Amino acid sequence: MPHNTRQRPSHDQEETAEGQEQQLARRVGRLHLAQRLGLERDQEDQVVGRGRNWFHIENWTTAHALIRNTLRLTGLYRRGQRNVMDFEVRRNALVLPRLPTVFEGFTLLQLSDLHVDAHVDFPAALAARIERLDYDLCVLTGDYRFHTYGSMDAALAGLHQIREAIRGPVYGILGNHDSIRMLPALETMGIRMLMNEAVALQREGAALWLASIDDPHYYRADNLEKASDAIPLEATSILLAHSPEIYRNAAHAGFDAMLCGHTHGGQICLPGGYPIYCNAAAPRRVSRGGPWRQHQMQGYTSRGTGSSVVDARFHCRPEITLHRLHCAPATTTK
Repeated sequence: MPHNTRQRPSHDQEETAEGQEQQLARRVGRLHLAQRLGLERDQEDQVVGRGRNWFHIENWTTAHALIRNTLRLTGLYRRGQRNVMDFEVRRNALVLPRLPTVFEGFTLLQLSDLHVDAHVDFPAALAARIERLDYDLCVLTGDYRFHTYGSMDAALAGLHQIREAIRGPVYGILGNHDSIRMLPALETMGIRMLMNEAVALQREGAALWLASIDDPHYYRADNLEKASDAIPLEATSILLAHSPEIYRNAAHAGFDAMLCGHTHGGQICLPGGYPIYCNAAAPRRVSRGGPWRQHQMQGYTSRGTGSSVVDARFHCRPEITLHRLHCAPATTTK
């Protein structure tokens, strides 16, 4: 008879898990926690039929092996692996008409889709690259783990190494690769996680609001109403979202800007950076990476700082993004 090596959790382990869930319920709300954990337990490795798009390549392990073996056969795999840590620092100007003048030049460092445990050398390489950058605060737009389920330990250890290289405040959100059980460890590192919440950044009596939603792609745990509830109508607000798929709703909700990731800009692209596949139920103009606009809202989709599915990139460098905020230029009258 086959030997079953799976052991039932001990009484102490069950009590610890129950205590952690109670702590999380106090942090994010009982209903949010129940929905998020329920979806995580319910076939979280599902390939089709969940989320905002029908097909989820990140969960199709057969495709991962096929892509990796094809790259090996063509002799391109090593080159693609080297490209994973060829970070490009991209600078994006956000001109916000309602921005208080004291925030002129305020700079956000955005790191997205780290998938920290994809390569053992990745955390140290990224930490060394961001140490020399100048910014006011950092935002992390989700996906800290390489796989969508399983152990979180390697991802959290690598992220801790990166966190030590980041200066100043850090705000983060969860992506579709992340479990809500990661939240306590992330906040222990000094990363302020925003779970359908908003926070006012204060400077000389003026405020800039930073809001976020939980993963809108796979778990569809986003709640724009809750995230924006505390923000005054006249205030300048920036939304953090893991995926661009919520862009229409965000524009009509009155956000001035939206920063997101998830798509990796395609990661493996044709020459010229044209993505073969973006894995998002959103048009290419908001998925392929870079700035875009929806009505009065400015948007930016990161090509991702790490790699997903396979640890290789082609014609799509991983990016570290610096968003510099500017007030609208003064109008002159004749």
